[in-house]
Amino acid sequence: MDKPEFLPISDQNMIPENLPAPTDKYKLKYQQYKTEMKEGYKQYSQIDAENTNSNVTHQQSPRNKIDEKCVQHKEANTDDLTTLDRKALLQQGYADNPCDKQQRARKLDAEIVAAEKKKQIVAEQVMIDHLSRAVISDPEQNVAIEQKESDHILPDSKMTPLRFRKRTLHETNNGRDACRELIGFFFTHDQSLTIYEYRQFGKNRTIVLPFIQKSIYSHQCGRRKGKQYRLGDFYVGATLTFLSSDHASLPESIKENTFLKLRITHIDQIALDSLKTASMDQEDDIVIQETNDRLVFKAIQDVLKEKLHKRGVRILTGLGKYFQQLDKEGNGLLDKADFKQALKVFHLEVSEKDFESAWLILDDNGNGKVDYGEFKRGIIGEMNEYRKSYVRKAFMKLDFNKTGSVPITNIRKCYCAKKHSQVISGHSTEEEIKSSFLETLKVACSKSDEVSYGEFEDYYEGLSIEIIDDEDFVTILRTPWGI
Repeated sequence: MDKPEFLPISDQNMIPENLPAPTDKYKLKYQQYKTEMKEGYKQYSQIDAENTNSNVTHQQSPRNKIDEKCVQHKEANTDDLTTLDRKALLQQGYADNPCDKQQRARKLDAEIVAAEKKKQIVAEQVMIDHLSRAVISDPEQNVAIEQKESDHILPDSKMTPLRFRKRTLHETNNGRDACRELIGFFFTHDQSLTIYEYRQFGKNRTIVLPFIQKSIYSHQCGRRKGKQYRLGDFYVGATLTFLSSDHASLPESIKENTFLKLRITHIDQIALDSLKTASMDQEDDIVIQETNDRLVFKAIQDVLKEKLHKRGVRILTGLGKYFQQLDKEGNGLLDKADFKQALKVFHLEVSEKDFESAWLILDDNGNGKVDYGEFKRGIIGEMNEYRKSYVRKAFMKLDFNKTGSVPITNIRKCYCAKKHSQVISGHSTEEEIKSSFLETLKVACSKSDEVSYGEFEDYYEGLSIEIIDDEDFVTILRTPWGI
C-alpha cells in the first residue's frame, strides 16, 4: 500500500477547478459565518489582552476564574480537604520565602554562643555543689541544718542567720513544666547522674539549681524497667524516668504524677563518643526487643501517613481535644476502648493485629491504661528534636509570664505575616493570613481565650507531617515569630 502524502498548507487551501459555483444561498451563509468569525476573533483578542494585563495586576479573567474553580473542585474531590485544612496549609507559605541567609546565620551563631555559655555556667555550678558544699536538693542537708540551728542559734534570736535558713527548690508552682530548661550530667566512674535547671531572670540575673540530686538511678518504665542507667541509655530522643516521690524538692505540679519523665533533646556527642568503649555493657535481648518495637510503630505510622496527608493539623489538634474530653480523672491516662474509639472517630483505623501489638508495647505496666501523649506519639509518630526545639523557642517567646499558657491576644500581637509568600505577591493581606492562623489554632484549644504548650505543639506537629525538609519547617517558625 502506498504511503499517504501530506500536502503543504498552501496546497491544501487551493480550490479545485472542477467545483461548481456556489449558489446565492450558500454565499449568504458564508458571509454570515465570516462575520461571526471576525467578531469571535476580536473578542478572543480582547480576552487575551486582559489576561496579559492580569499577570501584572493580579486580576483574573472570567475564564480563568472558571478554570480555577474547576481545579479547586477537583482537588476537593481527590483530597477531601476542609476549610480548616486549607487555612492550616497556608502556613507553609513561609517556606517559599526564607529569611535572609546572613541574618539567619548571625542569629544561629549568637544562639550557639549563648548555649555554650549556659552549659559552662551549669558545669561550674555542678563542680561547686559537689566539691565544696552540700547539694541544695539533698534531703540530708535539711537534717544537718536543723541540727545546726538547735546547736548554734540562741533562743532569743529574732532572725535566723542566712547561712542556716532552709532552702527549698521551686517554692512556687508554675505551669511551664514542658518548657523547663534542664541540663544533665552522667558520671561514668560510678554510673550516677544529676540534672540541673538553668533559670534566667531578666538580662543579667541567672540562677542554677539542682533538679535531680546526684545518685544512681534505674529505669522506671519500658523494656528496661529496673535496670540501672548506663552510658548507652543516653541519646537524643531517649526518655529518662524517675519516681516523683523520690524527689521531695520537685514542684507540686510534677509530684502529682507518679513518674517524672524527661526527654533528652540534645547531647554532647563528642564527649559521648570518647566515653564509648568496646567493653561497654551489652544487653542484646533488650536491644532486639526495642528494635522490634520501633518496627511495629513504623508499620502503623506508614499505614496512617496517607490518611494524615494535608490533614495533619486538623487530626492532631482534634485528637488532643478528644483525649482531654475522655480523660475524666485528669491524669492523662485512658484505656484500650477509649483509644479504639478515638481512632474510629478520626478515621485512623488500623488492623486489630497492629493495634494489639502496639498496645502490648505501650501498656508496659500491664494496668490497662496508657498515657495518651505516648499513644499518639507511638501510633502517629512525632517530629524530631531539632524541630521541637524551635516550637519551644516560639512558645517561650510568647509565654511572657512563664505560666505554660498563652493568651490569644498575645499571639495576635506577636504573629507577623509580612514575609508570607502570598502577602509579598499581593494575593492575601497580612490580616487574612493572621486570621487564618488564629482560626486553625483556636480549633486546638480547650479554652477559647488561651493556648497551652501542648496544644501549640499539637498544631505544629500536624503541620510538620507534610514538610520533608527540616530547614523549611524551621523557616515556617522563625519567620512569623521572629526567633
